[in-house]
Amino acid sequence: MQMLWRWYFQIPIYFRLLLTVLFFMIVFGWIIHLIEPEHFPSLFDGLWWAFVTGSTVGYGDFVPITIAGKIVGIMMILAGGGIVTYYMVTVSTGVVKREKEIDQGEVAFKGRGHVVIIGWNERSRQLLQMIKDNKPAEDIVLIDHSLKKSPKKFYHLHFIQGDASLDDTLHKANMQYAKQIVITSDQSKPEKQADQLTILCTIAVRGINPEAPIVAEVLMKEHVMNAERAGANTVIRSNDFMSTLFFHELYRIQSVKPFDIMLEQLASQQYIEHDVADEHINQTFLECSNDYVKKDGLLLGIIRKGEVIINPPFQMKLEINDRLIVLASLRD
Repeated sequence: MQMLWRWYFQIPIYFRLLLTVLFFMIVFGWIIHLIEPEHFPSLFDGLWWAFVTGSTVGYGDFVPITIAGKIVGIMMILAGGGIVTYYMVTVSTGVVKREKEIDQGEVAFKGRGHVVIIGWNERSRQLLQMIKDNKPAEDIVLIDHSLKKSPKKFYHLHFIQGDASLDDTLHKANMQYAKQIVITSDQSKPEKQADQLTILCTIAVRGINPEAPIVAEVLMKEHVMNAERAGANTVIRSNDFMSTLFFHELYRIQSVKPFDIMLEQLASQQYIEHDVADEHINQTFLECSNDYVKKDGLLLGIIRKGEVIINPPFQMKLEINDRLIVLASLRD
């Protein structure tokens, strides 16, 4: 008996209350069936009356007639009804509390094969919007220490509030089962400090998930190598990218807006690398380009011995170890 009581008080309160409600309903249903067998001919009829009365629904299809039966009904209302009400209030309170904890980023993510985005800013917000538009079924986990509430706009988004350089936070995001990780730079901090935080997060993430590709954003070119050493597969140099765009905007031909064109292109197209197919070896760049046009792809250049050659001479012949840079639809 002592073991039973210990087990009873160790189970979650929701199950404990549910078991208590069931116990009282069965007891009172059984008693009323014994007292008034002519009005409650079966145990199920007694149970039905007990649940309907205890929940204050009161259909009136089963009603005790005798004084003893009515006394049982009064006890049922005082004891069983109060327990049912308390159970419903507890469940409702628990649901509201759970929803609040999820909204505040306190609940761990249990899924697998998800994408993790570290840092909340305009870049990550737009990234989430693009994922929503192009990959609506993708599960996203957002980790950020500054946000107080989850962005409710994104249905498949799970928010984790905390420092992404700490193991506890990363485990809440189920980082060991993530398939891709993006680490954005905190541009509210000085550039050097922001890059140091990015590198620290990269080390922490790589320590938990040694396989998943990591895309890390750094602000200073000097920190690219350190980010790669920390485990980043791709390092985005956002300052270099923006400086190049500024240059093109300053000295562009008036009828062309490189920033707008590039933004539109990146929103709908993607860069893909391909090995040179056997039939393309020793073909000219022009001949290979014509083949890709037929497949709705645009051949931009080649990578030869680590060197990226964009828009090479049309008569350049492709070699066996070349890789092709192709522009294709983002939805393919």
